Amino acid sequence: MTGSRSAPENNGDTLATALRLWRTRLAPDTTGLPTTPGSTRRTSGLRREELALLAGISVDYIVRLEQGRATSPSAQILTALARALRLSEAEHHHLFLLAGQPPPAHDRIEARLTPGLRRLLDQMSGTPIGVYDATWTLITWNPLYAALVGDPAALSARERNILWRHFTGLPDRISHTPEQTARFEAATVADLRAATARYPADPTLRALITDLRRLSPRFADLWASHIVGTHSADTKTVHHPTLGPLTLDCDLLTAPDSDLRLVLLTAAPHTEAATKLAQLATTPTTAHSAPPPTGQAHCSPPGNPAGDEPTAFAVHAGPNP
Repeated sequence: MTGSRSAPENNGDTLATALRLWRTRLAPDTTGLPTTPGSTRRTSGLRREELALLAGISVDYIVRLEQGRATSPSAQILTALARALRLSEAEHHHLFLLAGQPPPAHDRIEARLTPGLRRLLDQMSGTPIGVYDATWTLITWNPLYAALVGDPAALSARERNILWRHFTGLPDRISHTPEQTARFEAATVADLRAATARYPADPTLRALITDLRRLSPRFADLWASHIVGTHSADTKTVHHPTLGPLTLDCDLLTAPDSDLRLVLLTAAPHTEAATKLAQLATTPTTAHSAPPPTGQAHCSPPGNPAGDEPTAFAVHAGPNP
């Protein structure tokens, strides 16, 4: 007996089918688009051109999505499509899964550190560590981090945001070369744009972007350009008021399924910077670790109630604070 069995439907086909169904079920007169009374439509629901207009993306890209030729849309495009198609929360979640993207966790960025992360900060007392949220706002740190870069305890949340400090020219102990500055700006602005796709309703995030665009022409230009940047291996020069300059490696750790970023500053063994860092670690200081963030601060990794195992982290090197 001979015969053939069709291959299972791939993610691109499944995504294409879902988008077509969602588009055809949406009545044009519920979207605010102009319609001509008495006109005959050959298809039910929205036309591709109408969906493209509502979502703010090209008709060609809609066609490629619905034909299964574009299979990896970004989180920003998925969010725009979900809004234009008026998807329910469950459908929004399903859309991201079909596209191979992690679904948005919350409408707003929250503040909660896992017990595992808190233990990691306590146990790595000899390494300067700062923890940042999805907006690159410093939400907690250990004593050595504060002693190295300056104690952030008296600063407001906005003043602890590294994009705000950088683009508004606030004083900082960390200096960059022009090449490092370009990499830093591209990566952090791209991170901020990605955060808007995950947390479109977060008022603190929206206010930060609005204020940066108003006060910093450089940020406004980068934001308008839709610049894409990634974190890559780099070093930082920290200018300490008593120890002088320290050239340090900067590593970025990220918790799976979380927007928390841990910035670790370390020195190569047997270097002058390593000696200075060890001296700073043994010097009595009033700089202290931050209390656990509450209410106002931002990021919240999922799960991990008290007593869970320590968080596992993915490691990246990157141009961070």
